[in-house]
Amino acid sequence: VQLQAFGGGLVLAGGSLRLSCAASGITFSNYDMAWFRQAPGEEREFVASLTWSGSSSYYADSVKGRLTISRDNAKNTVYLQMNSLKPEDTAVYSCAARFRGWGSVISHDYTYWGQGTLVTVSS
Repeated sequence: VQLQAFGGGLVLAGGSLRLSCAASGITFSNYDMAWFRQAPGEEREFVASLTWSGSSSYYADSVKGRLTISRDNAKNTVYLQMNSLKPEDTAVYSCAARFRGWGSVISHDYTYWGQGTLVTVSS
């Protein structure tokens, strides 16, 4: 199983980025997908999740209205559209997968993890 996250980079505050996470080795349509992030010196925190069916999504309060999670089962890829970025969004963003869950916000519930992609938001 492999999850490859990419799309990070340096962006000015107020700007946008779209992260992608390509999955292989799993039947992607059977897996909840989530994004977590870890800022320097901080613990990993939940960002967003999307159920395997696509029927439910969940967001951290700090990103609601600015970040949007979506998936394309035909491409085995989950996305995180990031708009109105703030310096406090600076972190390494990692994707994670869990078999047919409810869209958990808890990192321990996820089985597979990608390596992460760095997002830096400059003021």
